[in-house]
Amino acid sequence: MRIRRWRTAAAVVIAAVTLALVPATGVLGAERAAFDPGDIISDDSFFNPDAMTTGQIQSFLEARSCTPKDGVPCLADYRVDTPRIPASADRCSAIPAKKGERASSVIARVAQACTISPRVLLVLLQKEQSLLTAPSASGYQKATGYACPDTAECDKRYFGFVNQVYRAAWQFREYTVHPGDWRYRIGRNDIQFHPDASCGSSSVRIVNQATANLYNYTPYQPNDETLAAPTGPAGSCSTYGNLNFSRLYTLWFGDPTAVRYPGFMLPCLDYVGGFGCAPVPGLRG
Repeated sequence: MRIRRWRTAAAVVIAAVTLALVPATGVLGAERAAFDPGDIISDDSFFNPDAMTTGQIQSFLEARSCTPKDGVPCLADYRVDTPRIPASADRCSAIPAKKGERASSVIARVAQACTISPRVLLVLLQKEQSLLTAPSASGYQKATGYACPDTAECDKRYFGFVNQVYRAAWQFREYTVHPGDWRYRIGRNDIQFHPDASCGSSSVRIVNQATANLYNYTPYQPNDETLAAPTGPAGSCSTYGNLNFSRLYTLWFGDPTAVRYPGFMLPCLDYVGGFGCAPVPGLRG
């Protein structure tokens, strides 16, 4: 992902609604009939911190077939000392310190603090580092791919499982609070197929903030060749990041574009200009 901002932003107040690295050639089965590059995941699915409890996350991790490397434990058995993380204005609430914390608890607490679905974080951990099925020492250090740009080495200041999970969630919230400061926004966007600009691009109409967040984190879309052969072999201009996000989410949790209350609370489930449920008292701080 990339962490460069396009310009410095002033703080904007927000309150949120409570409502394998997948190999380049993938190994996934069930998926949606078609991948829509402008509607990868609904705001409802992306910003729902209550999608899974800590216990449900733990059970989910235990149910994965896991083959660890480097002598590290599987994510279901991974424990870490979590430092106190102070509140970050407009983005995440404070997270108290906790010793010997399970990965499932880290994921759940970060999801609640930053109002991001734990499902999104689980998919991200697998998409970036195969951490649920083939964890490695390096994978735990770079768990969500935060501060690991395409054209440079990862920034070691952000290494560590807790740091990576928190920073990814924080970054998604930053994109949401300050959407005008980032390249990809709701509306028409020119999105490349690959880091090599010669591979081309196309215009994509991004329909919601959640999808914009994914592109700001992983700024490429799959080309026709990739969509035609999502399990490979990879072409010279293939990128799988956002396609694998969609396929993993679908395989594990169902349709990522689903909205729980269509036609009932739809305005509360869409983020425009960084805000959700603006007309509803008590839902903005």
